Amino acid sequence: MAKILFVMTGADHWTLADGTEHPTGFWAEEAAAPYEAVKAAGHEVVVATPGGVRPTVDRASLAPEFNGGQQGADRVAGVLASMTELQHPIALTDVRLDDYAAVFYPGGHGPMEDLSVNADSGRLLTLALRSGKPLGVVCHAPAALLAARDEDGGSPFAGYRLTGFSNAEEAQAGFADKARWLLQDRLVELGADYQEGEPWAPHVVVDRTLVTGQNPASAAPLAAELLSRLG
Repeated sequence: MAKILFVMTGADHWTLADGTEHPTGFWAEEAAAPYEAVKAAGHEVVVATPGGVRPTVDRASLAPEFNGGQQGADRVAGVLASMTELQHPIALTDVRLDDYAAVFYPGGHGPMEDLSVNADSGRLLTLALRSGKPLGVVCHAPAALLAARDEDGGSPFAGYRLTGFSNAEEAQAGFADKARWLLQDRLVELGADYQEGEPWAPHVVVDRTLVTGQNPASAAPLAAELLSRLG
């Protein structure tokens, strides 16, 4: 049995360009589907957040229309209710990477607010990339990559093929003209080789030990890829 670290946003809002706070957090499916896969494989999950705060689920992500109907929504809500790890997260500052076989970042708009500028998360990502351990990041969670720096101040993710929530998806979600910045743009700016798939369809990109997914539908296949890489 291995221990898998889930690094999750501690934010419950996303500050938009006009200064208003949009209620958010983590996206339910992006935590629930990988959690189910990890537990089914017999592994342990540890949740870490900035300051050890309990992560907040984006209430919109529990709606039937985002889960294939009411049955799907009830199932996802049930998985989250079973995730006792969400109630007892550790602080990012207390994470020892050596304790974990892999690291996974679920998305939601929350990471755009806190993990994108969190130095502790940035250091962890840099160490995880160097360690050779599988590193999975999905949807808006690649915002956390913006806080990672190597010794010369550049991004350790420069030159990596990766994906994340696209500008097209943000526009279709109704936030592209409200956001202070767009994730796809920032990933390109840091020097990553951004790979865009069809909006809302599963799209997973693998480059060395980094496994990224574009959107909520990519969470389950990303988890399968991550688990296949465990020694």
